Amino acid sequence: MLMFFGRWFFPFLIRTGLIIFIILVGCQDPPDAALEKARGALLKARQNDARKLAGDTYRLAEESFHEGQLEVARQNGRLAPLRDYARADSLLNQAYLAARKASAAAVEKLQQMKTEAKSQKKAFRDELDAWREALDGTLTLYRAERYWSSANLSMEVSERLFAEGQFEEVTREVNRGKESLVRLAAVVEENAGDESRKIEMWRHWVDSTVTASRRTGSTVVIVDKSKHRLYLLSGGKILQTFSCDLGYNSIHQKMVSGDGATPEGIYRVTKVKSSGSKYYKALLLNYPNEQDKKRFASNKAHGIISEEARIGGLIEIHGEGGRNKDWTEGCVALANKDMDELMKYVKLGTTVTIVRKSDRWP
Repeated sequence: MLMFFGRWFFPFLIRTGLIIFIILVGCQDPPDAALEKARGALLKARQNDARKLAGDTYRLAEESFHEGQLEVARQNGRLAPLRDYARADSLLNQAYLAARKASAAAVEKLQQMKTEAKSQKKAFRDELDAWREALDGTLTLYRAERYWSSANLSMEVSERLFAEGQFEEVTREVNRGKESLVRLAAVVEENAGDESRKIEMWRHWVDSTVTASRRTGSTVVIVDKSKHRLYLLSGGKILQTFSCDLGYNSIHQKMVSGDGATPEGIYRVTKVKSSGSKYYKALLLNYPNEQDKKRFASNKAHGIISEEARIGGLIEIHGEGGRNKDWTEGCVALANKDMDELMKYVKLGTTVTIVRKSDRWP
């Protein structure tokens, strides 16, 4: 009996112990540490904008992480002795490494973008400043000034975007500003072509005015717009020179009322206002003269200006100038003390020749 019981009981104990041993050995803990490690690396990568700056590597990290999570859940659903977290652990480690790599790549890419944006911004600022200096050295070209202002606004916006770390937007804004400078350059080139076509005419106006003054001993006035100078001559010789302000669109020949351009041509004084002028004292000119009227009619006929446009008038040499900027509606403005001096010599009928540029006189 005892022998029979022993033959049955001892194998039972051995089998039971083996099962218990298998259960104890086969039980594995979920890879919680690996899971949290990978999750933290992914969070850091997102904070470094790796989703955008290192997309492929970041997507690999995300996919590995999600697959690792699913594998953990799959193993958790199995009987304890059958759980095997080796694949889950491998996937989560792969996610961790990929997230770290994506994060580092994003940081490096961001630094490159910052360096490039800074370089583009500086080059744009230098170009903008160079144009400002060039425009300041010439007559006011209204269209060019508008394009410069637009480019300068882009510069200000790009500075703000750079401070906010939006380096891609900096590049876009700088390119937008450069487009404005391209248009500015085209306007300046167009004006240079206009000057080259008209320089001979301006030389003729100045020469004929100086010659007439020398021959008759008369007093005349010559205004050189490009130099912002008004010359008072008698007998062909310069008596005095005054600085003058012009129309806010001074670089152009006047075409229509309200265009802000100071007209160019040979005029005469039609009224002397020693008092009662809006701007201290004034000398009214006979703008528009016959040449102005013909040009105005031709421009209308060719559709260069609107059918509703008016030629304008009331162009004067007046006071309240000396502001060192072009601000009038098309008149020539002197400082009040200079206006007093000029009116000692000028009278009704005095010739006033206005040219954009005088390159051979005085």
